[in-house]
Amino acid sequence: MRETGPAERAGGPAADSSAPTCPYRGLAAFTPRDAAWFFGRERATAALVERVFQRVGGGPLLLVAPSGAGKSSLIRCVNLLEKPTAGTVTVDGQDLTALAGRGPRAGRELRQARSRIGMVFQHFNLLSTRTVQDNVELPLEILGRSGKDRSRKALELLDLVGLADKAKAYPAQLSGGQKQRVGIARALAGDPKVLLSDEATSALDPDTTRSILQLLRDLNRQLGLTVLLITHEMDVVKSVCDSAALMQNGRIVESGTVSELLGTPGSELASALFPVSGEAGGEDRTVVDVTFHGEAATQPVISQLSRTYNIDISILGAAIDTVGGLQVGRMRIELPGHYDDNVVPIGFLREQGLQIDVLGQEPVLLKEGAQ
Repeated sequence: MRETGPAERAGGPAADSSAPTCPYRGLAAFTPRDAAWFFGRERATAALVERVFQRVGGGPLLLVAPSGAGKSSLIRCVNLLEKPTAGTVTVDGQDLTALAGRGPRAGRELRQARSRIGMVFQHFNLLSTRTVQDNVELPLEILGRSGKDRSRKALELLDLVGLADKAKAYPAQLSGGQKQRVGIARALAGDPKVLLSDEATSALDPDTTRSILQLLRDLNRQLGLTVLLITHEMDVVKSVCDSAALMQNGRIVESGTVSELLGTPGSELASALFPVSGEAGGEDRTVVDVTFHGEAATQPVISQLSRTYNIDISILGAAIDTVGGLQVGRMRIELPGHYDDNVVPIGFLREQGLQIDVLGQEPVLLKEGAQ
């Protein structure tokens, strides 16, 4: 990973040393560097990202945040629809903030740079008086491409998203999922290097959501396209993304691959992805959260623990799913006795490469090299 230098090199202010860092590993073709928005007299930071995100391949990156956390402001910063008060935004090695100028209208160079950034909207934003093909051709028309080139490109993209037979239909004749596929085709018309998806599936039913997410995943693989998904739905992470980031109150507070997050003690994203619950049956009990991922998820570790130490184990809750083709999950178990009585059994679990969080105890990192 390449880290940015001081913000002053880019003409921005020094980064707030108390702000959380974003330890992505090879994750994005865009670089919001020390980018911040300030509102009101107290200059409360609405969004702040501190590291360079460099992506060459890899699965889609998901940004998860509750409503009002600033995720849409951040994604609009990537294509500079919103200008940061300070700092820089770089896409594919090009500093967009340097192209923005001082006026409210985008200059020619910024418009050209934006043409390499596609965007998929939550509510489709299709023109009802245009056919499906004409909607896909619209960006190319704005770019001044010939009618023959526009038609060829639009038909290729409609075939790519599975709507080749709907070219002459109108938006009113399409289902919600089909409209979103048209929106994706339109976003790809300019051959973008980055595709931004702002809550693109939140208005769709679960089955249609899965099909759209799979399409985005396929496009990511087939076209080598960087995809940034914005959502508040945790299930999206399981469905499509290799990596995720959590935004709270305008700041990135967690980030990494799903595997890394599952292995991070006290990770809020991991807890939200695989929620487990259950309380101790008494004061003389120890409650442990066990996180499985990779090969460990297929091993009978809990039964081995019970047989090895001849102890009765209660399973209070469990959640397991397949993420990125790997089985991952979390389990909350109860051990008899206080924590001091269970140091050895808990150590056994850690030796199996599992992430262990003991309720009421400080989290402990996995040993170097543990999977």
